[in-house]
Amino acid sequence: MRAGPSQDEIRRQNLGALLRYVHVHGATTRAELTTALGLNRSTIGALTADLAGAGLVSEGTPKETGRAGRPSLVVRPESDRVYAYAYSVEVDRLRAARVGLGGEVLDRREMDRPRNLVAGEAAPLLAGAVKEMHQSVPTDAICVGAGLAVCGMVRREDGLVRLSPTTGWVDEPIGAALAVELGIDVPITVGNVADVAAYAEHARGAAVGCDNVIYLYGDVGVGAGIIAGGRRLTGHGGYGGEVGHMVVVRDGVRCDCGRRGCWETEIGEHGLLRAAGRSEARGRDALLAVFDAADRGDARAQTAVRQAGDWLGFGVANLVNIFNPEMVIFGGTMRDLYLAAAAQVRSRLNSNGLPACLEHVRLRTPKLGDDAALIGAAELAFERLLADPLYAAQ
Repeated sequence: MRAGPSQDEIRRQNLGALLRYVHVHGATTRAELTTALGLNRSTIGALTADLAGAGLVSEGTPKETGRAGRPSLVVRPESDRVYAYAYSVEVDRLRAARVGLGGEVLDRREMDRPRNLVAGEAAPLLAGAVKEMHQSVPTDAICVGAGLAVCGMVRREDGLVRLSPTTGWVDEPIGAALAVELGIDVPITVGNVADVAAYAEHARGAAVGCDNVIYLYGDVGVGAGIIAGGRRLTGHGGYGGEVGHMVVVRDGVRCDCGRRGCWETEIGEHGLLRAAGRSEARGRDALLAVFDAADRGDARAQTAVRQAGDWLGFGVANLVNIFNPEMVIFGGTMRDLYLAAAAQVRSRLNSNGLPACLEHVRLRTPKLGDDAALIGAAELAFERLLADPLYAAQ
């Protein structure tokens, strides 16, 4: 018979649960924590004292209570002192941020990314941005880790970027390269952009309270972050969510992955610009120019947008039928396309979606905007701390 958890294990679990609650919900009274975590007041008091002693939270009286009697102490995450670094490698840009416990972006840097930039060249640029930000970090602050979001297929076990057609990377150990450049002794966790953005929107964005979510992210390619039953669905090796490579046109246009007829060849950057007669253009600004031209009455741009919107609805209907989500969120260039062609998307979704699956699904844009990837990358970095706060903070 397997022995039950020890008192130390229970204490560690409770510390993690309390810190996670404050990290996600922000300043919270002890009374609220007692109710939310199902623990008694003395246990909550002991746990918060431990976390405060480790410098992870602080306690104080609320500014205003509106009630008679002694107010319940408020527990706050030490956002300025406890932080993670977050990075996002996107098709046209590199971004870095320092994100405090509680999800607050404390500092950030952004730079253009040439499309032929290899991983070995990206790592020094990201490290340089971090070194700039580090100059203003308080001397007693704690860096608990770093998270990196990449457009591509990321191997879960070690963060190797197996394939990123939009950046041209194959089997690139970007996390290891970044760790060498940074020279700091903290773990670096690598994830797919769509997956980490879904994680962020589920924790603190548009999908709070929804346990079944699809976050559809687009740039040159298209991918999805999937939340099923409240948990990230990443597949056996971490490669789940490559929905842009659903084959929708037999013997169709060649995709960057080397195959033909992938969904992203119809709704991604190349497909939309090709349909609009602007194949030589590229980048998000070029896409926005097509949407603007369609708004101003350009017939070819209007046809391209309607066609892409119809294909977007076609694919979303398939995803809705398979995963039965409560919400579909459109991020990156998929946000731009959805807003420009919402009528076509909804029409095709209603035509192809199963009625039972359509009953409760909502279509939304990201509450966190373009920061979803950065905040999600930071969430990856905070996981180790939230799992075992006192050990990870040492």
